[in-house]
Amino acid sequence: MNPYLTVGLVALLLNVPLGYIREGCRKFSFAWFFWIHASIPLLIFLRIKLQISPWFIPVSIALAVLGQLVGSRYRRKKAQMTSHETV
Repeated sequence: MNPYLTVGLVALLLNVPLGYIREGCRKFSFAWFFWIHASIPLLIFLRIKLQISPWFIPVSIALAVLGQLVGSRYRRKKAQMTSHETV
C-alpha cells in the first residue's frame, strides 16, 4: 500500500473516534486538548518510519481535523436522536 495513503487513512480514521470522545468533554479543558492531539505521536512516528515527505504534513493535519469533525458530528446527531426518542 502507498505510504501516503496509509498515513492519510490513519489520520482520518483514527481521529473519528477521538472526535467522538472529545465531543463529550468540556471545551478547552485538558481532556478536550488531549483528545484533539492524541493521534499526533502516532502520525509523526508513521511519517518518519515510512519516510513521508514533510509536504504531506498539512494534508495529514487536514485529514485529522476532518476525522475529528466527523466523530463529533456523529456524537451530536446521536445525542439529538436519543433526546427526541425520550420526549
